[in-house]
Amino acid sequence: MKIEDYKQNKPSFTLFEYFQGKTRGWGMFQDRSGNLKRQFVVDINGYTNDQGQLVLEEDFVWNDGEKSRRVWTISKGSDNQYIGKADDVIGEAKGVSAGNALHWKYDLSLPVDGKTYKVSFDDWMFLQPDGVLLNRAKMSKFGFRLGEVFISFKK
Repeated sequence: MKIEDYKQNKPSFTLFEYFQGKTRGWGMFQDRSGNLKRQFVVDINGYTNDQGQLVLEEDFVWNDGEKSRRVWTISKGSDNQYIGKADDVIGEAKGVSAGNALHWKYDLSLPVDGKTYKVSFDDWMFLQPDGVLLNRAKMSKFGFRLGEVFISFKK
């Protein structure tokens, strides 16, 4: 998939506009065999800080009762490019948007059963009519597919 393939698609997705204010998402993680492993709800509070960056405060509640939080700080570059940082992101997330799509790539420190693993995410978001945003993220380690995360956001 190439981001350019979506430049004519509507509705147009503008990351900084979509995530201003409150957003809710419902998601799940499936392993590489397609087995449902976990589900979650995420509530996001988004705002632009004094430096013009988008801040996303993500609060997750997992179906096993676990709660977690991630705070993204996203800067806008030229040509619809974005750079994102969060405490558990290794280095920087790099993204680009066109039409109704956004493509993110980043490495994440993922805690599992008392250990932390470096995993890579290849993340695609597609804006749909009526404020629905669909998100699919492929998760891998050393190039081997571990599974996928699917999220549906609603404004």
